[in-house]
Amino acid sequence: MKLLHLDSGLFEKQSISRQLSARIVEHLQGSLPALETVYRDLVATPPSHLSGEIMAGAGVSEQERNGLQHQEAQVTETLLEEFLSADVIVIGAPMYNFTIPSQLKAWLDRILQAGRTFRYTENGPVGLAGGRQVIIASSRGGIYSQGPDAENDFQERYLRAVFSLIGIDDVTVIRAEGVAMGDEARESAMASAQAAIAQAVKPRQAA
Repeated sequence: MKLLHLDSGLFEKQSISRQLSARIVEHLQGSLPALETVYRDLVATPPSHLSGEIMAGAGVSEQERNGLQHQEAQVTETLLEEFLSADVIVIGAPMYNFTIPSQLKAWLDRILQAGRTFRYTENGPVGLAGGRQVIIASSRGGIYSQGPDAENDFQERYLRAVFSLIGIDDVTVIRAEGVAMGDEARESAMASAQAAIAQAVKPRQAA
């Protein structure tokens, strides 16, 4: 089996989502010692955000592309190949301003490709990337799973929606929320998340 590990937390040492994603990967590797892992830090090496020039280059032949378009097409292909070759995808995804980091959005814009990971039909889009397992390490400063701020969750809801678009419904969220609400709340959130990893993260081969 192959695992793709992605991080998008801006702060390398203090990022809760990075700590959780690393723990998830350790747990999976312990269950599957032969698991082949590819790691990509989307903050250290972020994909370029899409522009009109990049988008235009995707719709023409290689010979018609300029230098930037050729380079960006290669980036897109590399990211697609990493994703499509993976059986399990672990994503460290903090909530920033109610949604995901722009670096993670830029990565998603490269893998959400009509004809590669989904296709349009007369009945709407159909996913082509099913059969994969996605595990999201989610961190939030406040409480968004319930209560008055639940309607402002454009992080986990968005991630579930885009993976559903490409045919992936096996999505597990390991969540630490309320981490900015004091030391006690942070410690409690981390303890709950660690317990959830042990209980909920089960690779298919080891299930």
